[in-house]
This record gives sequence, C-alpha cells and structure tokens, in this order.
Amino acid sequence: MFDIGFWELILIAIVGLVVLGPERLPVAIRSVSQWVNAARNMASAVKTELSQELKIHELQQDLKKAEQAGMKDLSPELQRSVDELKEAAASVQRPYAKAEPESEPQITPDGAAPDHRPPAGSHQDDPVQPHPASSQKQD
Repeated sequence: MFDIGFWELILIAIVGLVVLGPERLPVAIRSVSQWVNAARNMASAVKTELSQELKIHELQQDLKKAEQAGMKDLSPELQRSVDELKEAAASVQRPYAKAEPESEPQITPDGAAPDHRPPAGSHQDDPVQPHPASSQKQD
C-alpha cells in the first residue's frame, strides 16, 4: 500500500523506540494499527457501496431501454407474467377507486352539503326518552 520495505520499517521502529521509549511504544503501535484498520475498512465499505450503486444504475438503464423498446419482443412466458401483474395491479386498485367517491361529501349547487336523513319509520326519528330510573333522584 505505502510501498515500504523491511529496512524502512526497522528504521521507523528504532526511531519510535528512541522517541517514545519502551513503555509507550506498544500503545502507539496499537493505536496506529487501529487507525490503519479503520481506514482500510472505510475504504472497502466505500468501494463496495460504489460498486453496488453502479450495478443498480446499470440495471435501471437496462430497464429503461427495455421499456423504450416497448417490450414487444418478450417471450410468451414473460408476456403472460407481465399481463398477470397488470391484472393484479388493476384488481388491487379497483376497490380503492370505488371507495373514493363514497368518502367525499357531495356538494349541491348552492354550496350546502346534502341532507342525510334516515328513512321514515327508523328508530332515529324517535326523540330520545330518558330512562325512568335515571330521572328519579336518590335520597
């Protein structure tokens, strides 16, 4: 990586021994090796991520090219799969398409909301009568 030979490493070790002393040299070597390992790990992670992004980009370009070609030259099996997926997507969207108009309030031309009254004869037309037991006071 740095193109350092054996004799250069020996020279660095001797200078480190003289400068740091025998007590602090092992700690310094450990910390330097940890930094080097962290840098290597980071470089390999970046390299892996870039290669994955490149592969994803290439796949997206291939998909765009296939889409632009109109998918007319697909094999019958692939065409059936595409048709089945389109039908499944349409069937999933149908219930939501039916539910949306019902959930929106209807507005009349004068701007008022329509009157939603229950049909005559239902229990909601009857006024609410308090329960006789609840109207009595307890002494």
